[in-house]
Amino acid sequence: MKALRMLWAWLREVSGDDAYERYLAHQASAHPGQTPLDRRAFFRRLQADAWTGVRRCC
Repeated sequence: MKALRMLWAWLREVSGDDAYERYLAHQASAHPGQTPLDRRAFFRRLQADAWTGVRRCC
């Protein structure tokens, strides 16, 4: 059962499914006085960062 939980945690990490939880942990440790983004705003910012700007090599 422990191996299955570890596999699930690894799968969530490599797929990015745990991104919001990792963001909350980072905010709590590195920026304790700031209010973190809610889940919806976090994913909107993530998408904007991924799809905004020039995406080419030359």
